Amino acid sequence: MTEIKRLFDFPYYQLENHPLEKALSTKYNNAWESISTQQYIDRANTMSRGLLRLGVKPNDKIAVISSSNRTEWNILDIGVLQIAAQNVPVYPTISEEDYEYVLNHSEATYCFVSDEEVLQKLNAIKGKTKLKEVYSFNEIATCKNWKEVMKLGEDKGNQDEVEKLKKSVKSSDLATLIYTSGTTGRPKGVMLSHENIVSDVLNSAPRVPFEFGTYVGLSFLPVCHIFERMILYLYQYYSVSIYFAESIDKISDNLKEVKPHVITAVPRLLEKVYDKIIAKGNTLSGIKRKLFYWAVELGLQYEPYGANGWWYETRLSLARKLIFSKWKEGLGGNIDLIVSGSAALQPRLARVFAAAEIPVMEGYGLTETSPVIAVNDERNKGFRIGTVGKVIDNVEVKIAEDGEILTKGPNLMIGYYKDEEKTREAINSDGFFHTGDIGKIDKDGFLKITDRKKEMFKTSGGKYVAPQIIENIMKQSRFIEQIMVIGEGEKMPAAFIQPNFEFVRDWAERKKIDIGDSNDALVRNSEVISRIQEEVDFYNIKFGHWEQVKKFELIPEVWGIDNDQLTPTMKLKRRNIKDRYSDLYDKIYQH
Repeated sequence: MTEIKRLFDFPYYQLENHPLEKALSTKYNNAWESISTQQYIDRANTMSRGLLRLGVKPNDKIAVISSSNRTEWNILDIGVLQIAAQNVPVYPTISEEDYEYVLNHSEATYCFVSDEEVLQKLNAIKGKTKLKEVYSFNEIATCKNWKEVMKLGEDKGNQDEVEKLKKSVKSSDLATLIYTSGTTGRPKGVMLSHENIVSDVLNSAPRVPFEFGTYVGLSFLPVCHIFERMILYLYQYYSVSIYFAESIDKISDNLKEVKPHVITAVPRLLEKVYDKIIAKGNTLSGIKRKLFYWAVELGLQYEPYGANGWWYETRLSLARKLIFSKWKEGLGGNIDLIVSGSAALQPRLARVFAAAEIPVMEGYGLTETSPVIAVNDERNKGFRIGTVGKVIDNVEVKIAEDGEILTKGPNLMIGYYKDEEKTREAINSDGFFHTGDIGKIDKDGFLKITDRKKEMFKTSGGKYVAPQIIENIMKQSRFIEQIMVIGEGEKMPAAFIQPNFEFVRDWAERKKIDIGDSNDALVRNSEVISRIQEEVDFYNIKFGHWEQVKKFELIPEVWGIDNDQLTPTMKLKRRNIKDRYSDLYDKIYQH
């Protein structure tokens, strides 16, 4: 009986317990192609043999840059791990410069890419790396194909060597390096062992209401993130039949085709789904429109476990029949569970989706914790809106004096690759990891995240934004005196901008533009606004799409120490500023 101690044990465990005819399915040329559990294992072994014939040795690093989730990724993953090498997934949309840094820092020897776009970016810096060869999953005329490695592995003559290496891999051995974007400077390589991720899967498994071998999952969040990757191992453990979505744009079609029982999502995606539903509701008229908005209002008041009483539940069951059942159909009709992570979920979304019988279970974790620390579970009163659930088994969480969440457990990373100093900063002498998040645990054991210790934040799409870097660049403009980037948990970054009033007045005079005498009139002037928009657009080019300031509001006041908007050292008092301009904040995000 396979005991799961290493990541490559998951498919073997599936084979022994609940083998699937359709273990992994990907769409090629508009048709779904599936492989069984046995084929998955056979192909992973073929890949292992091929890699050995290429000269891959234990502890070699194999990079994978894929812009879509697909069967090949998983075959390669198991193939690499079985021979005691490590898989280094690279986020496809980072800059060429970051590609170069990650490949050199990890000392990757081979790289597998998904498509031509990724290949072009890689080719631009390939000469400055130690890569021996690049293979692609798609057929590309100018690139070797991954099937060439599979061809090398067809001869089973060296399977004994594969078996020997598999036996040699210990659960404490390094399995993967995952590079996370730092607030400043270079990405950090998080070292995760087999035990880190395996323990996180097995300790999270009791929170997921799956029945072995009966569920279908649709996977579309980037598998280079530990969140989706850990979920894929969890699916393999539970013998969930995994379908890989074609792309974010085609999710809607894929949901209808696959009819999954479970998906993972980031809040931004759920916001988009909700906005789409409301937009549809807006097109209704008469009684249909009235009913639609009655159901939505009801949904927004939802409390789990019948807490609103029998009269609410009676109306809710009617709303579910008339309105909410159609929402569920739009997601394929079978959705029992959405696991949400990577950023804070707006409580209104948790309420309205649960009311619609599409329960969204929010969890919490970091790459450094493999990732799950806590997660909600609808069963046994384990679901509380506005929290990230209870801490999973065998993981410890304590709240430091300053409110920071500290954690330790078998899921905690080995450390940062080639960076003992940063590792020591992150993990204290008692072995607790500093998450950088502020939170509290309520009397029933639910963890609630209240703030970020550092100013860096995530948008609802799960992307990190480092406001200070953006602010410092934007302040290079002579038109901008002060700027505060906002957008924690929102769909996009935006900003409050205090113009350089003196310079703007000079500019207006030169251009013969009448901007009035007061600051109030200046910030409302359309020519001033469009000129500052040009400045914002100019500096936005320096940032990734997700970091760019999409909207701004001009502020007529001068921020100072006296009005409690700057610290004595002239740093922004972010919370004060946000509170002071809450009406403008709501205007930007249309709250």
